[in-house]
Amino acid sequence: MPFISKILEYKSLSIVGLDKNTGKTVTLNYILKELSKRDVIVGITSIGIDGEGLDQVTKTAKPEIIIYKDMYFTTSEKHYKSKQLVAEIYDVSSYSTALGRLVTGLAKNTGKVLLSGPANTSNLVKVIENNAKLGCNLTIIDGALSRMSLASPSITQATILATGAAYSINLNKLVRRTKFICNLIKIERVDIATFNILKKIGTGIWIINKNESLEKLNINSVFALFLSQNKSYLDKLKNANVLFISGVLNDKLLEFLRIQEYIKELIIVVKDFTKIFVSEKVYKSFNNVGGKLRVLYNTKLIAVTFNPTSPEGYTMDSKKTRKVLSENINLPVYDVKDIDV
Repeated sequence: MPFISKILEYKSLSIVGLDKNTGKTVTLNYILKELSKRDVIVGITSIGIDGEGLDQVTKTAKPEIIIYKDMYFTTSEKHYKSKQLVAEIYDVSSYSTALGRLVTGLAKNTGKVLLSGPANTSNLVKVIENNAKLGCNLTIIDGALSRMSLASPSITQATILATGAAYSINLNKLVRRTKFICNLIKIERVDIATFNILKKIGTGIWIINKNESLEKLNINSVFALFLSQNKSYLDKLKNANVLFISGVLNDKLLEFLRIQEYIKELIIVVKDFTKIFVSEKVYKSFNNVGGKLRVLYNTKLIAVTFNPTSPEGYTMDSKKTRKVLSENINLPVYDVKDIDV
């Protein structure tokens, strides 16, 4: 599939799912198999536990992760010991999870492994950096349920989104949700001048005034904006071009800003799409009144994959669903189990 070549343009890749059982592991296994045929050094880890043969919630069979010869993998001590392949240890971290320290090994043959990597993003970054030192051209991080933060450009350079019947067998609902997430991922970056002003900011809520001066609002969180004693801060927004929120953007703030008379003149900026925790309804209403939302850093969405089968045994029409999805998100949608793609 064409997205395999695109993957090789990046040093790090995350695979995230719209929901549990939407085909992340199947997508991962396909990618690893294809990369094993190419002259590329790959490292692989996971956030959470992945590769179990049985889903602990639905009690249905799950695909196990297959690692190929000369691939690096990082997992916990417990799962390193239970691997079904021969490997050479290259690193044992000082960082410890509930399942033991993290072990990085080099596969000497093809086999199965349970991946249980770092539980937090800072240590994922360290794994990526360590893999680069070992000579990896690419590190792949397999996601976990509700961990879209993996796709943050502060962690990985590119991402693949897995969607499927496990989220909903209702075509309209599935398309609507997938489109919404894709739209968030593809939100435009700020212009270069605004980026240069905001890129060094670590925390806080800031505005860029119409005279291009940068000013910090001395409040602890976006929630404080709504307090009556902070009305002076709200007045400042009337004379601002940009409102930068270093933390989370939520429904309450976006809905509040939507009804302000100056909303068409104000650009709302967050670090990246993983900081946006808003509903589709509120986001759509914000856009409909001319609201502008931008990011400092955007994520490269390489591909969307589709799993037509739900854990309950229902199967959607793969070709039909992929066609409708593709038309709505303006990207190709792949079923990695379907050779006719």
